[in-house]
Amino acid sequence: MTNTDSVGMAAAVGAVAIGAGRAVAQTGSAALDAAFETLKTYDWGSDRGALNPIDQAIIASHGDAAARKAIEKRLVDALAGGLSRSAQDYVCRKLKVVGTSQSIEALAALLPAQETSHIARYALERIADEKAAEAMRDALPKVSGKLKPGMIGSLGVRRDTKSIKAISGLLGDSDIQVAQAAAQSLGLIGTPAAAKELSAFAQKAPANMKIAAADACLVCAERLLADGEKSEALALYKQLNSGDQPAHVKVAAMKGMLAATTRK
Repeated sequence: MTNTDSVGMAAAVGAVAIGAGRAVAQTGSAALDAAFETLKTYDWGSDRGALNPIDQAIIASHGDAAARKAIEKRLVDALAGGLSRSAQDYVCRKLKVVGTSQSIEALAALLPAQETSHIARYALERIADEKAAEAMRDALPKVSGKLKPGMIGSLGVRRDTKSIKAISGLLGDSDIQVAQAAAQSLGLIGTPAAAKELSAFAQKAPANMKIAAADACLVCAERLLADGEKSEALALYKQLNSGDQPAHVKVAAMKGMLAATTRK
């Protein structure tokens, strides 16, 4: 059998599998209904296989917007209806895959609780809708100290420019983990406004934050350069190449300056 034949056979098998999966999603509603009933009482130690029809329906919905929206709604309804901690974790993981704007309210409700905050924000990170970021911005001042670093990090991952002011206000937080998360997040956001906040803080950062601030500035400069903001990137690199910065920071800054000056 030639490579071409193998590829063709694999594609055909894949097409059959997808078609079969869609058939299951369309005709296996009894199994799917049973799985959602099981989900209501699902908890640690329960048979995970009983939820397989939900997994299969999600897979089968790939490329089918209506089917995906329908399965998402069922997951959201289940989440809002009250579930065990284990079942909430399961649903949030599925909403990481299929979640859209219709999942935001139910996920946002889980953000304040320590047991569910992390998995809920992981799902919200993946939802492109601006309201997902808004939900995390709104939750930031409300969550406990232990949850703040993760919330700050998620906003950084999303490069949420509307959270720059709130995050920069946490650079001097007494909790070092919160302060470090704020610096890292601003670096990831990587806009001129974020660079301005980082630059100002780095020049007066306490000893326990100097390295975190410098590393965040390097990340920020890289983002700026990638976005075509050469002058802002150069300013950060020049700042990092002076004063009492560690050797590795100065070396990275010099490389960044070279990249910025040679890039068209």
